[in-house]
Amino acid sequence: MSRLVAARLETRPLSQALGAEIIGIDLRHKLPKEVYAAIIEQWHESLVILFRGQELSEDEQIRFAEQFGVGDLSEGHLAGFEQRPGLNLITNIRRDGNPVGILPDGEMQFHADQCYLEQPSIGAMLYAVQVPSHGGNTMFGNMYKAYDALAGDVKRRLAGLRARNVYDYNGNPTHRGDVSADAPTWVHPVVRTHPVTGRKCLFVNRLMSARIEGPPEAESAALLEMLFDHIERREFVYEHVWRAGDVLIWDNRCTVHARTDFDPHETRLMRRAKFRREAVY
Repeated sequence: MSRLVAARLETRPLSQALGAEIIGIDLRHKLPKEVYAAIIEQWHESLVILFRGQELSEDEQIRFAEQFGVGDLSEGHLAGFEQRPGLNLITNIRRDGNPVGILPDGEMQFHADQCYLEQPSIGAMLYAVQVPSHGGNTMFGNMYKAYDALAGDVKRRLAGLRARNVYDYNGNPTHRGDVSADAPTWVHPVVRTHPVTGRKCLFVNRLMSARIEGPPEAESAALLEMLFDHIERREFVYEHVWRAGDVLIWDNRCTVHARTDFDPHETRLMRRAKFRREAVY
């Protein structure tokens, strides 16, 4: 850990796979620039960072998220659920039978946000307002470790390969399945390089990576299934059990995330700030 992070932040690890809790910071207050810099450095180092016991207004959440670069929510399914620029709800609350946010119910397979666009989001900040008594956990996979653990011949096989990613929010928002012809799609490298850390990581996921470009369909399907199973091994995964007041920030460039099932009769209300987008390296 760098001297800057060590000097400014009190932390404890969330798991052996990834993650750090940052202790003793109240995000309602404007912080010194050097503390913001240390937080972002910790984020790059730990992939996922957690602040517990926060009580944030929308303004306070946006102000902190702006340190990472608040993104545009105008694409696709997010456009109708924007609370304000850069902020939306993930919740199962309904009014007159209609969801007030996105992704309201149940389990969701591993994915990387917006990998079906030319420039995916670099990350996101999720603030837990209300959580169910059980379930609705978020799991995060370390794509650096998943890549590093591959055998050398597999790494050589993946070099230069590209995967087509597609997302059909209206048809299959949480589980892999057939997609409509107009669902957004983009091709990205199977192995990408993080633009800040310079480290290589896998950039495919079960929910949205539809096929490897080039090989026959059967070969593509077999290779992807092997990679999906590999990425989701428990040694690469941290499962976060939410408490109200949690603020969790993840790096979308080097992680995948998923959600566990929960009782639909219990309320789950999360407020999300999505960060800016950038090209995949």
